[in-house]
Amino acid sequence: MPEMSYTSGPCNESLLGQTIGDNLRRTVERQPDREALVVRSQNYRASYRELWEQTENLARALMALGVARGDRVGLWSPNRYEWVLIQFATARIGAILVNVNPAYRASELSYALNQSGVSVLMMAHGFRSTDYRQTLAQVRTELPQLRHVVVIDDDWNSLLGRSAEVEPEALYERESTLQFDDPINIQYTSGTTGAPKGATLTHHNILNNAWFIGRTMGYTPDDRVCIPVPFYHCFGMVIGNLNCVSHGSTMVIPGEAFDAEATLRTVAEERCTSLYGVPTMFIDMLRHPALDQLDLSSLRTGVMAGATCPVRVMEQVRERMHMSEVTICYGMTETSPVSTQTAIDDPVDKRVASVGRVLPHLEIKIISPENGGIVPIGQAGELCTRGYSVMRGYWNNPKATAESIDAGRWMHTGDLATMDRDGYVTIVGRIKDMIIRGGENIYPREIEECLYQHPQVADVQVIGIPSERYGEEVMAWVRPKDGAILESAELEAFCRERLAGYKVPRHWKFVGEFPVTVTGKVQKFRMRELASEELSATA
Repeated sequence: MPEMSYTSGPCNESLLGQTIGDNLRRTVERQPDREALVVRSQNYRASYRELWEQTENLARALMALGVARGDRVGLWSPNRYEWVLIQFATARIGAILVNVNPAYRASELSYALNQSGVSVLMMAHGFRSTDYRQTLAQVRTELPQLRHVVVIDDDWNSLLGRSAEVEPEALYERESTLQFDDPINIQYTSGTTGAPKGATLTHHNILNNAWFIGRTMGYTPDDRVCIPVPFYHCFGMVIGNLNCVSHGSTMVIPGEAFDAEATLRTVAEERCTSLYGVPTMFIDMLRHPALDQLDLSSLRTGVMAGATCPVRVMEQVRERMHMSEVTICYGMTETSPVSTQTAIDDPVDKRVASVGRVLPHLEIKIISPENGGIVPIGQAGELCTRGYSVMRGYWNNPKATAESIDAGRWMHTGDLATMDRDGYVTIVGRIKDMIIRGGENIYPREIEECLYQHPQVADVQVIGIPSERYGEEVMAWVRPKDGAILESAELEAFCRERLAGYKVPRHWKFVGEFPVTVTGKVQKFRMRELASEELSATA
């Protein structure tokens, strides 16, 4: 019998049997005067004692609004200190925080608030060119369950003033009734293949995931973590905020949204030891002239996640940004989010070419998409995760839940991966992104890694587009390095020296940017749509 692609994480350290409020309280008791949160764009700084007091006032104010245990509180805002306070205050009163994507338009907002049953919406004035008040006004009559709207910029102080209506003892009594298996967060998936689905996560899900991510990175209270990724996503609020608080580290926020220069300056001036980002963010920082002008020597670690990381980018981050202990995380919102992570002392080849090994108390297996059987070591298949991190389900959507979590409680990720004999996992693509050309399975990641080796290529994304003859053809979208002039014939010849002929892209498109989500993830489905439209127009 060949070795099979299954492994489980170590269990020598116990899971945390705490609510998020309990965990925050213990951190405050250990180090009340240590800096907890820095938000540079708002000139805000708070110690752990101040963070505790401010979340307590807000929690009591929300109780005064009538927010009960299990009520859904929507939060529609870019990264601000108020976001963090709301995150912990809702957890302390047992309300379920509903993360609203800052980029949502009116119809998306209406769907998310109605589907989750939000009764209180906390929102900013707006984000970038969008006025949230105008957007909400377009759909306000469609939201019968929405009782209160709090505009953070206008109503914050008056809301906090209502905390006097609720005695501290009432809050403590509420906290004493909470259980760590209670749902505490709803995060909506992108909905690229239908209506968004609300992944429902518990205290136990996200607190333990945050804790073990930080343990893998060696976090201590001395770490200062730069978090430019959005809070509304698991990357920001779990890998970022909750990870820091569980380890007593400092959350350092550059601004409302990612900006390469602001992030680099924040790292240098706040002496951050850790930095987060999706690969496109790191690519932008590596390209920015400020990189070589600023002292980033305080950095040692960080997290790159949210999309497959090119090996060349990982190598440059380690060398040019002083992040010798940078880690790769792999996961999805439905698994709280991280299932595998590289360790800071893993061999370099494993840290640049894999997404690491399974985290403690979790299991992973790789199965055949055709028959569901576990595949042998080294063979590609669908990655599945089981354990404490798997969501409760999709909010009010048992059909979608059953389609994603099987009878054995395995979460089916939709990602194609391989596992080696040491348990290291490599992501080779998405099942839906796999290109089938004339019966041959082609994994875009392999072609992308090939093109990243070209000295004039800054970034590349490979997709499949319809073909009458082959079913699908390979297309590469290429972003040249600044000042570089590239031609398809040159890149085609480059690929033919390194890839089998059927893998070489037939179609090429040179771009300055890719269509991305607000988190910086490349939208390959949108690229396929645009490419198909352009090809149809020229046919």
